[in-house]
Amino acid sequence: MKKNYSPEKELLFLALGGSGEIGMNVNLYGCDGKWLMVDLGMTFSGGEYPGVDLVFADLDFIEERTKDLLGIVLTHAHEDHIGAVPYFAGELGVPLYATPFTADLVARKLQEAGLLGKVELNVIADDHGAFDIGPFNICYLPLAHSIAEGNALLIDTAYGRVFHTGDWKLDEDPIIGEPTTEEELRAIGDEGVDVLVCDSTNVFNPNPSGSEGAVHKGLMDEIALHAGKRVLVTTFASNVARLQTLGEVARENGRQICVAGRSLDRIIEVAQSNGYLQDFPEPVDFNTAMQLPRGEVLIIATGGQGEPRAALSRIADDNHPLELVSGDVVLFSSRQIPGNEIAIGKMQNQLSRRGITMVTDRQSLIHVSGHPGRPELEALYDWLRPDILIPVHGEMRHMREQAKVGKEHGIPSNIVQSNGDIVRLAPGDPGKIAEVRNGRLVLDGDIIAPADGEAVAMRRRVAHEGLVFVVLARGESPAIEAIGLPLDEDMPEFIEETQRDILKAIGKLKGRDATDPVAVHEATRLAARRAARRWSGKNPQVRVIMPGLDGGNATR
Repeated sequence: MKKNYSPEKELLFLALGGSGEIGMNVNLYGCDGKWLMVDLGMTFSGGEYPGVDLVFADLDFIEERTKDLLGIVLTHAHEDHIGAVPYFAGELGVPLYATPFTADLVARKLQEAGLLGKVELNVIADDHGAFDIGPFNICYLPLAHSIAEGNALLIDTAYGRVFHTGDWKLDEDPIIGEPTTEEELRAIGDEGVDVLVCDSTNVFNPNPSGSEGAVHKGLMDEIALHAGKRVLVTTFASNVARLQTLGEVARENGRQICVAGRSLDRIIEVAQSNGYLQDFPEPVDFNTAMQLPRGEVLIIATGGQGEPRAALSRIADDNHPLELVSGDVVLFSSRQIPGNEIAIGKMQNQLSRRGITMVTDRQSLIHVSGHPGRPELEALYDWLRPDILIPVHGEMRHMREQAKVGKEHGIPSNIVQSNGDIVRLAPGDPGKIAEVRNGRLVLDGDIIAPADGEAVAMRRRVAHEGLVFVVLARGESPAIEAIGLPLDEDMPEFIEETQRDILKAIGKLKGRDATDPVAVHEATRLAARRAARRWSGKNPQVRVIMPGLDGGNATR
């Protein structure tokens, strides 16, 4: 391989996001000097980066090679697969490819970012739609997932054939869409699959993920138990099949639908404009819902992950036009995403204090996962019979476990890679050949910045240890303000003692140091930090401002 990592007469794979983590999926395939990107997703901070909501993969590697990037193919419309598109598509400057439902949502994101018409968006209209991008022949293969138009990709090159699953499951009764059948997948396996790049999320689940059709019965039975009560169901907005199910269940139970959450409104609109949810009941507004007899309304709301501004959190906080009272019911028709446990628990405790009944998928069959359990993985291995398995879309423990399952199931080569690993798939023996820069970026306010940059690092330090400001003005006693130190009533005494310590430290400076602003600054900083540690046990950041003493307002 050339030092600039340009793919030669070979087939390469490189994940920049989504390997070793769940979310933020960005995958690259390299062939004959060109690169193809599959998905461009994001993830949420989950509090890891204070003041930040959105996290992206660092695309520096491919941004330096945009002349060799041919396009971005999107497998489906979940945020961890398309969420970064409006932030990077303009800069990358290559065409996007998606099926209609995904393309509609992406187009709306591009419009909000002022990029609609500036970024080429190609709609692949037909199931099993095939198209060429340079040396890559690509075919969409519909697979069941918890969103409309989930797709795998069959990627043919001169050096090998890749089956890239995207997010998927097996579902004999998917409610929405018609997944590629076992017979079709076996036929693909008969033709030959060199590489299977596969979702690892649910590899530890020893059971199949379950059918959306079974959820219909589960929700029907559960809601029937709560006759005469106001019922709210929270689910992922993007789960069009679940919305279809809820519309049918509401009708069968004699309830009218009320929808709470802008993301739900948007998904319903997009779904209906693309031929889905055609018989979804016309929702009633909030006022009408509150005037209906309690047993005649079914509320569908966002916020099952504890998001503070989402509808369910506001309802739990009694800060929403829709109201629940003691005896009403909330059904969590969604899984708990790792990292959201505290937020969800807080919201559920609020609901519980108000006497509201809660039912989760642990108590009733009201949700199934959109990712394959181990039996589904093994079935796909049997149908496709790949020579190489590359687990993706999972934490390291998930990917290693899938590699183990694949090996036990007879797949000859199982490669566990991480973000930044370049893997040669063909020709020759497959394996890692290089490691390139990878990392994370964050949307901090309106700026995309390194996740490990000074701004976030300082925010983290201040959050843990606090902050002390010292202003040194000529002829005046040091002015001190402490933020985040647990002193409360002791604060005046702390400030007085710290002032004395600073003056003493400055007084000990001799010779040139006595008039050197740098020496004065450092003596002040150390004295204030030692005082803070002595009084509070914390090691705060100390900022010293010296107007008139060093020609400006120095803060170090």
